Amino acid sequence: MARRILLLITDLEIGGTPTVVRELATRLNTPPSVIVDVACLSPRGPVADQLERSGVWVVPLDARGPTDLGAITRLARLLRTNRYDTVFSFLIHANVAAATIAPFFPNVRFHQSIQTTQPYPRWHWLAQSIAQHAAERIVVPSSSVAKAAQRWADVPAEKILIIANAIDADRLASDTGFQPVRVALQFEDLPQAGPPDTTSRTHGLKTRVTTQPIPIGFIGRLDPIKRIDDLIDAVNLLQRRVHLHMFGEGPERERVTDQIARLRLQDRVTLHGAIAHPQEALSQIQLLVLPSLAEGFGLVLIEAMASRVPVVATNVPGICDVVRDNQTGLLVPPLSPPALAAAIAKLLDDKPLRTRLQLAAFQDVQRRFTWDIVLPQYRSLLDLPAA
Repeated sequence: MARRILLLITDLEIGGTPTVVRELATRLNTPPSVIVDVACLSPRGPVADQLERSGVWVVPLDARGPTDLGAITRLARLLRTNRYDTVFSFLIHANVAAATIAPFFPNVRFHQSIQTTQPYPRWHWLAQSIAQHAAERIVVPSSSVAKAAQRWADVPAEKILIIANAIDADRLASDTGFQPVRVALQFEDLPQAGPPDTTSRTHGLKTRVTTQPIPIGFIGRLDPIKRIDDLIDAVNLLQRRVHLHMFGEGPERERVTDQIARLRLQDRVTLHGAIAHPQEALSQIQLLVLPSLAEGFGLVLIEAMASRVPVVATNVPGICDVVRDNQTGLLVPPLSPPALAAAIAKLLDDKPLRTRLQLAAFQDVQRRFTWDIVLPQYRSLLDLPAA
């Protein structure tokens, strides 16, 4: 008898969790024995097109807001029509929607996924504390999220299953021809404005002046939790040493634009907007910076590490589960533009350190964060045979 599994997510916009759902659905969907469909509470997003090109059926439930009961009704109808044996939901709104209909489907197994350590808004965690009772297991990508789920949503420890997020290094290379074992422009190739020891000092930072700013990047949603303003302040401290390329969209765009204008950084910061694939950005930068106040995991970190793009990030929950300070990247305290700027300058100036971190990060991703390692854990959760 064929297995029918529904993956339910809040939206299919470009982002870390939709990417995980896309990869999971694509890899588990092996008709006729296993049929995996994806439903999103929101209208269609760009990831829906990617799923359908891979042969996965996508159902947008077109919710007009978090209180749209019509979307819940459409979800229940979808379950009755297609007779799924398992519903696996991702993110708070999808978890609540799944939990709402669970009592009407006693023969369906329900699993949920929490992907954040962000403490606010508190009502999200309150809602999750109620919704978790409808799930057999709560899947989280890191021990930091496990702790947050226990602390703020009262999820029993024995109910939590840690399954890390993962990437496909081969796809990262093949989608646009980007090779993950190199970057397009090496640090050593950058011409110097003067002798190698030509330096300037800004706010206590020793920085080398170059005629060509080194491209560094941020990839992610422009959201307050990402603390993008700290990164822009760090770029200002570094003077003309770097050029920041920002890839993503979100509610902070206007405020970011205003900050760039106020600091007169228009020639040192470029807003590229959202991208369909991370390698579009990773092939243009030589260092990734993630200054978040909290993360559930930080998928972009392992995408960069697999591409041998060194990373500077904040030492906060979620990120510290992925990046090991001074082993696979540099971690700095959050809310500190000077610390960010100092770490960026350190990586740019210290080639042996940079080389060591790049290699160790690449190897760590291969050991912990590839689908070859992660997918069997999902198969076990869903009672699917080994591939």
